[in-house]
Amino acid sequence: MNIASSRKTDPKRAKSVKTAGRSGLKASVVICSYNRYHLLGSAIQSCLDQDIGADAFEMIVVDNSPDHAAAEKFGKAFQDHKNLTYIVEKTPGISNARNVGVQASSAEIVAFLDDDAIAKTDWLRQLLKAYEDMGDVVVAAGGKVSPIWGTPRPSWLADNKLGLVSVVDWGGSTRPARAKEWLAGANLSVRKSALENAGGFDKALGRRGGETTMLSNEEIHFVERLQQQGGTVLYVPEAEVDHLVDERRLTQEWFRKRTAWQAASDLIKDPELEKNVEPMLNSALNYLMRQPPRYRSHAGLARDLEHADDFSEQLDAIYNMTVAMLSGYKAQS
Repeated sequence: MNIASSRKTDPKRAKSVKTAGRSGLKASVVICSYNRYHLLGSAIQSCLDQDIGADAFEMIVVDNSPDHAAAEKFGKAFQDHKNLTYIVEKTPGISNARNVGVQASSAEIVAFLDDDAIAKTDWLRQLLKAYEDMGDVVVAAGGKVSPIWGTPRPSWLADNKLGLVSVVDWGGSTRPARAKEWLAGANLSVRKSALENAGGFDKALGRRGGETTMLSNEEIHFVERLQQQGGTVLYVPEAEVDHLVDERRLTQEWFRKRTAWQAASDLIKDPELEKNVEPMLNSALNYLMRQPPRYRSHAGLARDLEHADDFSEQLDAIYNMTVAMLSGYKAQS
């Protein structure tokens, strides 16, 4: 195994030495990680256990953790796996880390898995089959993401808000993704040549360490760019991963914060949202006016609620209010 620091070694060059002569290489798996060593090992092992055989794919782990010495130490535990490269990436940001992983990859199909996800043993085989069956028109494919609840799913969490914790289940069988059917970065693959032509992942989007800031949409924005260039994006439910929903995220406070950051991410991705500011703000204000008198202020956007439908409405109001405020909305005098 190769352990490299991105500021000392060109990962593409290091990779070329390791994979020289591997004509049967079908896929590169990239796992980007940040301070989740208690989970990362399981994610790596689920990839090593893929049923297509070790010679058919390579693994690239991009460790973006702030403690670089700890990152290199952890990577050494996998030094006996010849098809695994561990890169310590010092520049923070999930989008940058994914781009680094792609640069280090050698296969035409690059599959991304989150460090808190576990791939089913046939995950890669199902993704590759979809590319083979549909041909070169396919530029990206992703599958079902099932939750591993860190604590029992709260009764206040509605189905229509599961996307905030990256749960993906559009039903049906393999097909081109329909309108509004997005793919999660926890289970996403791309054709490397298409990714490079599109300029990679947008570094202005995506998280930069921890959850102090929660910008997202980097994978959605990227997939949309591929579609705009005429490529086909597939939803492959047979290519399934299980994804941890940490108990620390299963609070209403976390969902309110996550929703506000989603609004910010959407506005960055699509400034056209500003055209809908007035109706969005009115919707948020109407929500507040329907609350008991003591909650007809900002307090109405911050209180815990018992029922899923009520909490879903609150999150919608938070989203609309955030877009309005970030757009610099000014009431008419």
